[in-house]
Amino acid sequence: MEPAEQQDWMLMQRVGHGDEAAMSELYDRFVGLVYKASRQVLPSRAEAEDAVQETFVRLWQTADRFDPHRARLVTWVMLITRRHLIDRLRRKSARPEQLGFDASMEALGPVSEPPKLPGGEHDLDVLRRRIDELPELQRVVIERTYLQGFTLREVSEQLGAPLGTVKSALSRGLGRLRDRMSSDNKNKGSDSSA
Repeated sequence: MEPAEQQDWMLMQRVGHGDEAAMSELYDRFVGLVYKASRQVLPSRAEAEDAVQETFVRLWQTADRFDPHRARLVTWVMLITRRHLIDRLRRKSARPEQLGFDASMEALGPVSEPPKLPGGEHDLDVLRRRIDELPELQRVVIERTYLQGFTLREVSEQLGAPLGTVKSALSRGLGRLRDRMSSDNKNKGSDSSA
């Protein structure tokens, strides 16, 4: 291994062990490149700055995987940056304001079909009210997965909760929503036939 490669490997080992000076050195070396790549892909400066911060968190989390025999450090940093930007764009394209609520639900592959009202149409106001009535964890998990486009693993990390707990909360919350929306449909049906 060449001296520069050895130094890069040692730097990433220190980053992986939580060495703040090493993280600062990594940031100083590559922040310009990461920001430039982010700004080319994302529409606003604020989004690019968020992406830079998130990319460096990923670099810290994956520092122990850096192998100087497979790639130079700059290549590794840009690979992590690229992956993060792709993930971010996918999440953004799955958000309701981009695709509409129904398409977002389909794209995320929910546990079951979303509740439907008579005529097969979704009444978003009723659905959102019903979501607001759920216990907090169920509500948060459904909002973040269906309405904000995050994966269950990301929600688990955001909440600091085990993935199994998050999956259970999603399943229970969707079950409650189905039951409540079904009950609403029955009540509407009996009101209209009366």
